[in-house]
Amino acid sequence: MTDAPASQPRVVTRPSVGRPVPRLEDLPLLTGAGRYLDDIELPELLHCAFVRSPVAHARIENIDVDAARAMDGVHAVLTLTDLMPKLTSGRMPLGASPIKGENSSTPFVLADREVAYVGEPIVLVVARSRYLAEDAAAQVQVDFTPLPVASDARAAMAPESPLVRTELKSNVLNSFKVGFGDVEAAFAGAAHVFSDVLSQHRGCGHSMEGRGVLAEIRPGDELCVWSSTQMPHDLYYMLQTMLGLDQDALRVVTPDVGGGFGPKYCLYPEEVALPAAARLLRRSLKWVEDRRETFISSIQERDQYWSVEVAVDAEARLLGIRGSLVHDQGAYAPKPVNLPYNGATAMSGPYILPAYSMDVHVVHTNKVPVSSVRGAGYPQAVFAMERTMDLIAAGMGLDRAEVRRRNLIPPEQMPYTKKLKARSGAAMVYDSGDYPASQREALAAAGWDDFPERQKRALAEGRYIGIGMANAVKGTGRGPFESGVVRVGQNGKVSIFTGAAAMGQGLATALAQICADQLAVPPEDVTVISGDTSKTPLGLGGFASRQLVTAGSSVHLAARAVAQKAIRAASSILEVDEDQLELREGHVHVRDGNRSLGLGEIARMLRGAPGYAFPAGVDPGLEASAQWRTDSLAYANACHVVEVEVEPTLGSVEITRYVALNDSGRMINPMIVEGQVQGGIVHGIGNALYEFMGYDDSCQPVTTTFQEYLLVTATELPRLETIFRETPSPKNPIGAKGVGETGTIPAAAAVISAVENALAPFGIRISQTPVPPQSLFRLIEAARQSQAGQPPRRKDLPDDQKT
Repeated sequence: MTDAPASQPRVVTRPSVGRPVPRLEDLPLLTGAGRYLDDIELPELLHCAFVRSPVAHARIENIDVDAARAMDGVHAVLTLTDLMPKLTSGRMPLGASPIKGENSSTPFVLADREVAYVGEPIVLVVARSRYLAEDAAAQVQVDFTPLPVASDARAAMAPESPLVRTELKSNVLNSFKVGFGDVEAAFAGAAHVFSDVLSQHRGCGHSMEGRGVLAEIRPGDELCVWSSTQMPHDLYYMLQTMLGLDQDALRVVTPDVGGGFGPKYCLYPEEVALPAAARLLRRSLKWVEDRRETFISSIQERDQYWSVEVAVDAEARLLGIRGSLVHDQGAYAPKPVNLPYNGATAMSGPYILPAYSMDVHVVHTNKVPVSSVRGAGYPQAVFAMERTMDLIAAGMGLDRAEVRRRNLIPPEQMPYTKKLKARSGAAMVYDSGDYPASQREALAAAGWDDFPERQKRALAEGRYIGIGMANAVKGTGRGPFESGVVRVGQNGKVSIFTGAAAMGQGLATALAQICADQLAVPPEDVTVISGDTSKTPLGLGGFASRQLVTAGSSVHLAARAVAQKAIRAASSILEVDEDQLELREGHVHVRDGNRSLGLGEIARMLRGAPGYAFPAGVDPGLEASAQWRTDSLAYANACHVVEVEVEPTLGSVEITRYVALNDSGRMINPMIVEGQVQGGIVHGIGNALYEFMGYDDSCQPVTTTFQEYLLVTATELPRLETIFRETPSPKNPIGAKGVGETGTIPAAAAVISAVENALAPFGIRISQTPVPPQSLFRLIEAARQSQAGQPPRRKDLPDDQKT
């Protein structure tokens, strides 16, 4: 039982916040009653397929669609020229960015003069069924003149490199420096300087459900667009602009979403092409991405090259870091480019760093465009920093945990202001957390101090076991706001309307818990409606681990306002002072009597009726809205410790134990938090050991099925042990920090640290991800030859070390 402060409505309830309330979303999903995009069927619905570029770079000389158009059951075969009467521009805007001006790096709705990556859409085919549309697409003849490709971002920076697109003057989209302090002095006075070259290869998001779009033509010329997106309001604003529609003529709805993980954060050509074609043909159209299309057309991430030098004093305390970062952006920039800035500014993580300088280069290549995949630049930053901490430990003969301990920001310095600015220009302030305590707790739980003896015994048996660790900090709850409306119906049930986007993360349950505690009702009496622009005019959607903090804070404030309104109305109706009333079990009770009014009754009275008195001093309707504003971030932190066993003759890695400590502030639902952390860890393990989006020298993708591109499955996982600290954030009214990405961000660094530790007898340094068995085998073989006094053969080195 909890009592609110005197200045707030007195609420008597058993709190649901902090309890593992079973997810409210799950029953329909588990019983087959979920409604994903491909489940939506409409009368006379037509289906679409795309003709996509089979080459990475070419000039389009001619598109012959006659044979495809002549096929039975084919309704239309459309090029960009055909769609232009319904478009204000043939080129996509820069997301929903408010940035104005000339833009030359966003994709085209359909390519009509040049293609810049394998998978770029050229022609839209509309037919009676998807099967017919695919058959017709195969009949479209596109005449190409091949053009040279840029396949490596580092080489693409050179002035003599082939241009990724002929419209460009340079493949370098942007170059900038991030830094602070006197770096030169730091290195001049250093006791030790260490350096490394790191690379992190690109991978995909691979949600269970691919992308999809359904454009429905409704009476009155209204267009309803259903999309499996993380950003329904972004899509709404973009379509208004691209199609020249009045706001009341367009509705965007996100149905159940089978996972987002970042790729559904972007706005894609297909999401414009289908609505434009639907308006042109006056028919409803559907397209659902198949798995090959995911590989060659959904955005990818992680492709970066870091050169790092670190200066430390005689006690291994950081003095300065300098280096360069080359970010492979792919062929286009569908969103304002944030990943390299995130990575460069996040590198110092939870450590005190007096001086820093990083030269950043954002470079186009003829590959799939790049944007956010779970972590959005933070995993790359943590990998670079944690590998650097291990490098210091190895170079100075110190314990890896001790090197970190000496450099962690102590709790007495919280809030800690970094000497860097966020993209918004605001100061980067770590609001709360105890990083040394987090590391101590994780290491103790994992048996870090006992491991050297176990490792020694295992090596005597011919077994190579290792332990690794990584720390991470992630800014969460990005603003500027998220909407929340709380409304009580006449049956006493409560509805929440929000611009936040559900994508499998348990959003409805968490928001229902927050609301329920303010109104003294059970969470199951609260319904959450999200992802519908007709129900919630304002919203930003799902990205940057933001929605619990932003939408949760708005719902918290709106629900509290509804509670205040209910007390005020009951005071007028019952003629009792407000301080004599309390909310309990969905009713406003007189504290020292037996009179009460249910929330449903109050809602009916606040509906109003002609000729009847209205409660004095109360506005109509038992509802309230809030758009909680913030320019600050709530910083979550994590410490992961991993044990592995490596089989050198096969290059295989078995993860035998995984301990993860996570501090995401106040946990609204511990069960959901645990699921998010563990899901993130699995994603990070894939980044470390398996997921490799390969391209050959002509930029042809070579891993376009799950047979070549490996995902983590249950057989590769140990039991994941999760520990939670709760350091409430002072930056929002619910004390929460986001949790969707903190499981992923340190995982690859921790796993690679453990693998390297297992292979310490070979003297191997691992500076890249992923390290699948073949790469690890080559590293081991090269080390064996080196130890035998033979120079390593070039073919025994991983591809990214051959140069």
